[in-house]
Amino acid sequence: MKKTALITGATSGIGKACAVALANSGYDIIATGRREERLKELKNELSPQTDYTYLVFDVRDKAAVDAAIDSLPKRWTAIDVLINNAGNAHGMDPIHEGDTADWDAMMDINVKGLLYVSKKIMPIMIDKKSGHIVNIGSIAAKEVYPNGNVYCASKHAVDAITKGMRLDLTKYNIRVTGVHPGLVETEFSLVRFKGDEERAKHVYEGFAPLKPEDIADIVHFAVTRPAHVVMTDITVLAGKQANSNTVYKDQ
Repeated sequence: MKKTALITGATSGIGKACAVALANSGYDIIATGRREERLKELKNELSPQTDYTYLVFDVRDKAAVDAAIDSLPKRWTAIDVLINNAGNAHGMDPIHEGDTADWDAMMDINVKGLLYVSKKIMPIMIDKKSGHIVNIGSIAAKEVYPNGNVYCASKHAVDAITKGMRLDLTKYNIRVTGVHPGLVETEFSLVRFKGDEERAKHVYEGFAPLKPEDIADIVHFAVTRPAHVVMTDITVLAGKQANSNTVYKDQ
């Protein structure tokens, strides 16, 4: 019997790559995001054998999350895998110069948004006594780097929530995995630097960064392990990245 995966933040980057990887592995896909045109286009990149639907909402809007997931036809409600991928970094100021709007955005999307979506899906999995939740964190969940302050705090929270989920949900045969990437070449830096393409480009120059497909491969591996195997906590860095703030670039 085919399984169904719901993926947040599937309009680009890691979320989109996860949708493609799981579709290629036989999963049906529910993709979510804010950019409807990209969600429509995603269907063309998935396996023709994949049943596909999408939901348009902003994870930080609890009412929108609830309404969108409640709108799913019954055929789509038996969700087997939830990939909490939606997240953003906003700004890179020292904490005393930080923009509180940036702080709100990071905490609302990275932490509260993950909780809002999970709150709707966890009861489905508990009723079935099976499921798998994958939370996409960051190396920033494991370390704190200069000017990372609130972003790092938000990802530390994701790590703590992941561990808490595992403690509370394992008894229902629900597996919980945290995946914590280092530098992945996506729209991440473009968002962090508020559209400054030149500054964003420099982040990934001089070395081979991770690709979204690298993370999708890891997620696919985790969710396709036998039921008695749980990949609990995975940190992955680019080959030239030693930690969150040390990258050896070509001279």
